[in-house]
Amino acid sequence: MSRPPTAAQRRVIDAADPVTGRLRGTPAQLAALVSRGLAFRHPRPPHDHFLTPAGHRIREAVPEEEAPPPVQPPATGGVFAARVGGEEEPPAAGPARLREVHSAWQGLLELRRMTNPDAAVDRPCGWERTHLVRAAALALEAGGHAPAGADGPGYRVRATPQPDAVAVHEPDEAALRACAETLERAGWQTGEHTEPRTRARYLLASPRRA
Repeated sequence: MSRPPTAAQRRVIDAADPVTGRLRGTPAQLAALVSRGLAFRHPRPPHDHFLTPAGHRIREAVPEEEAPPPVQPPATGGVFAARVGGEEEPPAAGPARLREVHSAWQGLLELRRMTNPDAAVDRPCGWERTHLVRAAALALEAGGHAPAGADGPGYRVRATPQPDAVAVHEPDEAALRACAETLERAGWQTGEHTEPRTRARYLLASPRRA
């Protein structure tokens, strides 16, 4: 794709569901996004349209002129974000958060069904492979694990130099093993390692391919 999307197309992309990439727009807008490789029409009824990986990249790339100034406070009621652990201002816990996490996880399973070639929901899809930290954190939070606070115990998911793996830190070894079991049920493969300097145990997790 050489030309950026039009303003109208960008509004449709920006309004896509943050997890599944489901689109809403006029037939002409959706057809134009499909022709540009930014969306695809699902072959099964109701034939909804969804962002392709290229469309997701467009959605997440905020141009500098559209970026909010650093002093602007974060908006309330914004897009769902999985907790990776260690956030200074984590989302409020409680029934509402549980519903959000459950809905996001169900949406991710639907995305797997729609985008994996064999419609498999037991292994990660392309979106998860390009958003490793967020995907692993969602699997853990949906599995009932507690993310770390700014200074407290709990899991922390972090990027690694390996392009296809994340590190999961959890100071409690039993909880760390439970994290490994949850990730493996969610379609990830894990291995336990020891940090040479601190001797702390951690997981390396990567999406399973088969």
